[in-house]
Amino acid sequence: MILLRMADDAGPERAARAGSAAWVGTAEALDQLIGQLIDQPVWAFDTEFHREKTYYPQLALLQVAWPGGIALVDPLAVDVAPFAQVLAAPSTAVAHAADQDLEVLDRACGRGPARLFDTQLAAGFLGMSSPSLSSLVEREVGERLPKADRLTDWSRRPLSAGQKQYAAADVAHLLDLHRGLAARLEERGRLGWAEEECARLLTRARGPQDPDTAWWRLKDTRSLRGASRGVAQEVAAWRERRAATLDVPPRFVLADLALLGIAHRPPSTEEELVGIRGLDARSLKPPVRAALLEAVERGRQLPASAVRAPMTDDNDRDLRAATTLAGAWVAQLGRDEEIDPALLATRTELTALLHGRSAGRLDEGWRRDLVGTPVRLLAAGGASLAFDGKGGLLIEERSHRPLEGG
Repeated sequence: MILLRMADDAGPERAARAGSAAWVGTAEALDQLIGQLIDQPVWAFDTEFHREKTYYPQLALLQVAWPGGIALVDPLAVDVAPFAQVLAAPSTAVAHAADQDLEVLDRACGRGPARLFDTQLAAGFLGMSSPSLSSLVEREVGERLPKADRLTDWSRRPLSAGQKQYAAADVAHLLDLHRGLAARLEERGRLGWAEEECARLLTRARGPQDPDTAWWRLKDTRSLRGASRGVAQEVAAWRERRAATLDVPPRFVLADLALLGIAHRPPSTEEELVGIRGLDARSLKPPVRAALLEAVERGRQLPASAVRAPMTDDNDRDLRAATTLAGAWVAQLGRDEEIDPALLATRTELTALLHGRSAGRLDEGWRRDLVGTPVRLLAAGGASLAFDGKGGLLIEERSHRPLEGG
């Protein structure tokens, strides 16, 4: 059984235009696809998934491309776990903005790829700021992708010809992008930087959020004071664990409005609990109400030292102005060096650095030289931030000699 009959020089983009992407909906076809991909040095992937009604992302379609063609794998018809063989191979998997796709693959196949080239990250090292796939393809390849339908339900079968064409187009140009971007990065001496960042993306923690920090996602957390913070932490953690157990979004367990209401005026009885605004008392059975009240009481008793405050909380208030100024310099540095400023440093990293703490990426490799060292010198008083007379900013040593890269 041959997945695709194509000339050897027919690239993935021609496969997409011809509508010749193979549909893989049986174990036999998946095994054959794995056989075609296992020895490929470079291949590309994308996923379609839903998580609107579940806690965990549900894979609805896996798209792959290689120099010989394109295939659409139906995870609703076949177990995609064996695809882990391809992911474990010492090949380079190409994707665009792969963070969520990696989480989906990890859940469906038990792992992500051994090596990754993320075209969005790579483009950032060439001065492009988080470009969409469609804009990047149009700019780099000169092709226009089919317009996306955000309301598409990828879990419904059968998929229409238009849906399949759109799905195939998501991977059709990734190998071309990989070749072009990698060549330009090599010319500028930044390919290693991009590869390092892609490797970092592979090791980033994913999956369920730490229950003890789930309350950070709430709006108006800064309005909480004293014991209310402990209650918010414990109730949000209870909600997160219950949502994971039921595989439903946390809001299905307890609305944010109700959680904030509980935090501001912690109830001690069921009567007080059911009077909380935003709480659907009918959906909470007596055992659930009891568990919720227990969480409230744990929050009341939680010592202030045990509250997991957001990293950007009041402890950086004294450095907000300094962080803003350092951020402005980083933004200009990104423009000058033609690197997406988001790849240079985050506000959290700058705050940590100005506090004299470990700044993670800013203490390592090329970022240390380009950003970390100048900002640490600035924080230590050994340098100052000044205008350059042309509307720009520069970091000067106290001797007023500009630092390299400033």
